[in-house]
Amino acid sequence: MRKIVVVGGSKGIGQAIVQSLIEENIVVNISRTAPLQPHANLTHYNCDILTDDLPEIEAIDTLIYCPGSINLKPISRLKLEDFREDFEINVIGAVKTVQKYLPKLKNGENPSILLFSTVAAKLGMPYHASVAAAKSAVEGLAKSLGAELAPTIRVNVIAPTVTETDLASKLLRNDRMIENITERHPLKKFLKPNEVADLATFLISDKAKSISGQIFELDCGIVSFKI
Repeated sequence: MRKIVVVGGSKGIGQAIVQSLIEENIVVNISRTAPLQPHANLTHYNCDILTDDLPEIEAIDTLIYCPGSINLKPISRLKLEDFREDFEINVIGAVKTVQKYLPKLKNGENPSILLFSTVAAKLGMPYHASVAAAKSAVEGLAKSLGAELAPTIRVNVIAPTVTETDLASKLLRNDRMIENITERHPLKKFLKPNEVADLATFLISDKAKSISGQIFELDCGIVSFKI
């Protein structure tokens, strides 16, 4: 069985990824909160990625970094500290994790790194200045790492649109907002966490051995189409 380290696997997309992998893999979850359900194949470490030392882990095949932020404000209301916090969560946390576990990954089976961006890094959207800047840095990081670590370690990014998670709950807090977000997407839907987990499972699998340095817009058409 392969060993997969998931940072932020107790909620939202990260939790869906853990659930999709746990039956056929050894999964290590690093998060500030414990997973909802224990499992024989799951090891959990309570850890704040920004302030705590990361745990020592032997033999890693895949690293998935899920933490993110949705800090939506007009530029006039965004403080420099907002930009710093979003950058810390999305970029510095990922860098810290990659640097920690890279020596183990190099010896892994079909080793890969999977990071997360947002459709707002490609599609200009009001009030997204801080998160779009941070996630654009994640995409640049992935491109550079993919080149640097080839051919040994693959690096890819998923950039989802709005996904039904606690993090996005403010965007989906009533029927009118749900309808508006649904209608904004050409496919007339937004994402469920398991849809993102399905793509993540594919990208870290042997079926994706030829894919690296790519940004996958899981966007329900909002980046690609204007209708």
